[in-house]
Amino acid sequence: MSYIKVLHCTFCLKHGALGMSTKSVLLKIGNGTLTQQLARISTSSCWKSQLPITTQSQTPTSTKKGKNVPQDTRVWKETPSLDRKNNLGQYCMMLSKFRLTSLVVMTSMAGYALAPAPFELTTFALTAVGTGLVSAAANSINQYHEVPFDAQMSRTKNRVLVKGLLEPAHAIGFAAATSATGLGLLYFGVNPLTAALGAGNLFLYTSVYTPMKRMSILNTWLGSVVGAIPPLMGWVGCTGELDAGALVLGVILYSWQFPHFNALSWNLRPDYSRAGYRMMAVTDPALCRRVALRHTGIITGICLASPYLEVTNKWFALESLPLNIYFMYLAWEFYKKSDSGSSRKLFRFSLIHLPALMLLMLVNKKYLSSGDTQEQKDPTKAQDVSKLPEAKRISVLPRGPVVAAQETEELPRN
Repeated sequence: MSYIKVLHCTFCLKHGALGMSTKSVLLKIGNGTLTQQLARISTSSCWKSQLPITTQSQTPTSTKKGKNVPQDTRVWKETPSLDRKNNLGQYCMMLSKFRLTSLVVMTSMAGYALAPAPFELTTFALTAVGTGLVSAAANSINQYHEVPFDAQMSRTKNRVLVKGLLEPAHAIGFAAATSATGLGLLYFGVNPLTAALGAGNLFLYTSVYTPMKRMSILNTWLGSVVGAIPPLMGWVGCTGELDAGALVLGVILYSWQFPHFNALSWNLRPDYSRAGYRMMAVTDPALCRRVALRHTGIITGICLASPYLEVTNKWFALESLPLNIYFMYLAWEFYKKSDSGSSRKLFRFSLIHLPALMLLMLVNKKYLSSGDTQEQKDPTKAQDVSKLPEAKRISVLPRGPVVAAQETEELPRN
C-alpha cells in the first residue's frame, strides 16, 4: 500500500482563474501503477469526499486574536442566580395562574353586567378586582400543595415552586396578602354576601377540591361548583341578592366546565396517571365522554328556558341555538371517536363558546335596570294616571315657596 500527497488546486475555464492552495491532501493509491491510480482519481466526480485520509497544512495557519472562541463542552452548567427582585411581577403572575384568573374575572364581570340593576362603575371595578385577587390566592395555595405532583407532569413541571424560583413561604405570603385584600374589597366595597361567596369558594377550592383530586373522580363535579360561583359573585355584587337569573347563569357555567375540562384532560391522561390524580379520563374514559356530551345538552336546554325564567328575551334562545348545537355536535364526535383530534376540537371550541354565549346574553338581557324590573312586576305603575280611580290619584303641587302656618292655641282668659 502506498500514498501520494496532492496539492489542492482550482482551475476555472470561464473566468480564467488558476490557483494553488497551501493545503495538501494525502491519498491512498492502493495497488497498481501510479499512472493508473492518478487516472482513476482524476475521472472521479467526488474524489475529495471519498478518498482523503487526512489534510495537512504546509504552513501553520495563524488565528487572529479574538477570533478563537473556546467552546464549552462540559456536561454540566452552573446554576444561574435567582434574580427575584426584578422578576417578582412575573413570578406572581405565574403563582396566580394569570390566564385562569382572567377567565374567572371575565365570568364575574359578565354576571355583574347581566344583573337587572343599575350599573355602577366603582362597584363593578371592585367586584372584578376582588374576585381576581381571591382567585389568585386560591391558585397560589393550590400550587403550594401540589409541588411534588406538579414535578411529575409535563404540563406543570415548569411552575415557579417546582423550579425553585420561589420558596413555599413566598407562595403562602402571596396568598395571604391577596386573599385579605380581595375579601376586604368585596366586603367593604361591594357587599357582605359577595365576600361570603368569595371566602366560601376559596375554602372549597383549596381545602376540599385540591386534596380530592387524588381521592375520587367526584373532584370534577366539585371543581365545576367552584367555577360556577364567580358569575354569582358578579350578580350579587350588582343586585345584592341571589335570584332565578343568577341561578341560570350559574348552571350554564357549571355545565360548561364538563366538556371543557373533560376534553382537556383526555390528552393529559399520561400526566394525570403518573401523578396519581383521579380524573374521569383516567379512571373511567367512557364516563368522561358521556358526561361531556350530557352537559352540552343541559346548556342548550337552559338557554332555551332562560326567556321563560325572565333572564333574557326570546331572541337569545334563537340566536344561541346554532352555537349550542355545534357544541353538542363536537361533544358527540368526541363521544364516538374518543381520540385526541376530536377532544382537541371540543376543547378549543369551548374557549370560543363561553365568551360568545355571555355576549349574546348581555345583548338580549331581559331588563336593563332595576326600574324596568319593578315596572314589569307592578303593572299599575305603567298605567295612565287619568285611568286610576279618584281615591288613588296623587295631587302634585307646583313648585314655589312653601309657607307653613303656625297654629296657636288661644289661651283661656281669666
